[in-house]
Parts: sequence; C-alpha cells; structure tokens
Amino acid sequence: MDLVGACRVFVQVGERGSFTLGAAASGVPQPVASRRVAALEKHLGGLLFDRSGRRAALTPFGRDLLPSAKRLVELADALECDAEQARLRPLPFAVPEICPVRPLAVLDAAARDLGMVLGFRPAGPAARLDMLNAHEVRLALVAVPPREATWAVPLGVAASSGTDRWPLSIEALRPRRARRTFRRIWIQPEDGLPHIRDHLEQLGHRAALLPAQIALAPSLTAAVSETLRADALLLCSSAQADEWGLSWRALAGDPVARGYQLRAGGGVDVRGVRDGLGAQIARCLGVPSEGRVRP
Repeated sequence: MDLVGACRVFVQVGERGSFTLGAAASGVPQPVASRRVAALEKHLGGLLFDRSGRRAALTPFGRDLLPSAKRLVELADALECDAEQARLRPLPFAVPEICPVRPLAVLDAAARDLGMVLGFRPAGPAARLDMLNAHEVRLALVAVPPREATWAVPLGVAASSGTDRWPLSIEALRPRRARRTFRRIWIQPEDGLPHIRDHLEQLGHRAALLPAQIALAPSLTAAVSETLRADALLLCSSAQADEWGLSWRALAGDPVARGYQLRAGGGVDVRGVRDGLGAQIARCLGVPSEGRVRP
C-alpha cells in the first residue's frame, strides 16, 4: 500500500468532509480515493470515516489519527522538495581555463537534459588535480600524457599572419648566423607540463634551437599578446587559433598533444558522465572532429 498517498487522500477528505472534493484536491478520481481510504482503514485497523450520512464525517478514531497523517504528508512533501533542490545543486566541475564559453554552455545544457547541473571551476592543470584531491570539486578534467588520455588534442603553432598550411619543421626556426634575432615559440600555462614542455624542448634541442626560443608564458593573455605584436609562434590547438583569429600549422615530426582524463570524487558515476557528455567535453577541449574518444 502507498501509505503516503493514502494519507494524502485521508487528510484532504477529512478537511473537506467529502470524498468528491477530497479526491479532486488529491488529484485522483473519486473511486481511487475511496479505495485508498479503505486500504488505509484496513492497514490501521479502524474506520476513519462515518459513511452513514451525506458527508464523510470523521470517526473518533479518524480525528485522533488526522494530525499524524498531516505530519506524514508534510514530511513527504518536504522530502520531495529537498530532493528537487539536491538535484538542482550544481556539481562542482574543474575544467581547463582555455575552455571557451559557448562549448561550456552547450555542455551544461546537455548535462541538464541528463538531470545534472554543472558548476564550472576554471583552473590550471595542477590546480584542477589539487581541487579534486581536496574535495573542492567532484569532477575534474585532469591533464595526462596522450597515451593515457580519453581525449587527445593535437598541438601546433599559430602566428598572427601567414597562409602556409604545411606542417612546420622545428629546424626551420634555427637561428642563422647572419641574423641577431630569432623566432620564439610561446607555451601557454595549460601546456607547461613535462609531457608537453619537455618534449617540445627536446625537439628544439635536436634542431639546434637556442634555449630561449622555447619559453613558458606567464599567462594565456600574455602568450597571445606576444604572438600578435611580434613575429612569434604560440603552441596551441587549431580550435584556439580559430578562436583568436590566428594562422595555425601542425608541427612536423614527433606529435605534441594535450591529453585529458575525466576523474570524479565519491558518489559520481564517472563512466556515466563520460558516456553521456563525451562529445560535448571533446568540443570544450578543442578535440578535432576526427579525434577519437577512448573508452
């Protein structure tokens, strides 16, 4: 028996003195209301209403139980309200600072369709992992080497101008003796990680580049600014280059890429989130349309 549903009808009928009015207030047909009250009477072991007259008058047994039935219905309503509020409470989600607003909004909309509300917390690679370990967030996109990644984002170099779309060979940046200037590659903070920075520096070393030609920018804004004002290159994804109006080229030879995994705190179905929102997360990260998502 649905005890809460039966008590709800009992309260409505008892307050109105009518099965017809009580059923309407409960949102059920009158025959259903009558069956629920009869089942409740059988469950409680006594008659709740005197049905001999035209009105549904409470019996002494019914008057004694009506206050408790009201409390049960009020508690059930409060429980449903609390559950709704809990479902609407944002799930803290640490995401890269490089994620554009529109793809994040599309991700949030898709999550709401699945019954989740996401609260984005943009942060750098180390901060995202720290926030997850400190239980400040319950979901995080963690930077990992591409071989361990669910999502991999190929990186190339972007310039303020240029029409050459062929992959760039690092050797082409080698300084010439006749020139005192050299061209620099700026690494944005999101890519200041050993599996990216060290790999790029090794490529530069093999190509006989000067150490200063590969440098970590203090911020993403500074990196883009240097690319716009000087003849510099910015290590980035093709999606970022399009966003900033830059000309992008892949790097020839050994690939350089970002890698990401979705990790979660206790109580979060990370596989369900990844399976349900994987395509939207990929767009936030700038994964090319042909990029693969690993299980």
